[in-house]
Amino acid sequence: MSMALSVIFLFVMSLILAIVIRLFKKKASQGRLNAVFSSAHKSVRLLLIAVFFLGTSILVLSHTNYLDYESPINFEKYDEITLENFRGIELFRKTHNGNKRFAYIVTTIDYEIEEDSVTVQSFFHPSRSFVYKQNAFSKELLTHEKYHFKITELYARMARKELSQLKEMNSQKVKSVIRMMREAERAYQRLYDKDTFHSYVYGEQKRYEREIDSMLVLLSKFEYPKVKYHESR
Repeated sequence: MSMALSVIFLFVMSLILAIVIRLFKKKASQGRLNAVFSSAHKSVRLLLIAVFFLGTSILVLSHTNYLDYESPINFEKYDEITLENFRGIELFRKTHNGNKRFAYIVTTIDYEIEEDSVTVQSFFHPSRSFVYKQNAFSKELLTHEKYHFKITELYARMARKELSQLKEMNSQKVKSVIRMMREAERAYQRLYDKDTFHSYVYGEQKRYEREIDSMLVLLSKFEYPKVKYHESR
């Protein structure tokens, strides 16, 4: 969402600047300096208003807290995460399925291709994740949200396992594997929320916790982020 809004923002800014330049040329060619300065003043005000509203839209729709920004956290620091790390902004949603006690976590699978290896990591994004009611900090809520992060790490390990079978660098194959794992991870995340009703179905929550932990253990061989091709031959 933030990427799309950024593109729109840049497009609008470019359009406004083009209009300003065009007005300058038109007025200047007529020798009307006062009109030029007046038009410039109005255009600058219009530009500032557009920057304010579009900047606010990006902030609100992406939930990103740039004023209290915290860098993404990789899975190695999983145990250090608390609900205080959830710094994102949510201005509109007051309840989730009628419940005022809810949170939203943003996690991603990122990768970097090198000459003879690829690094695949899972990240938690504190400044894009939020807790609606800051006084609703609870162990159950935190556990549910952190298992979303474990799911992301699970599919990152699956990606590493798949990539470890490559005998040589193939960037298109790497991108294909990452794309496939990201899609599967999103589907599993949705199922997790649906079956546990966002942690409110205790039995399902515990079942998923056991299932996810078991699969992470089975894939413990692939917990290290970097996959080197010459080691997998």
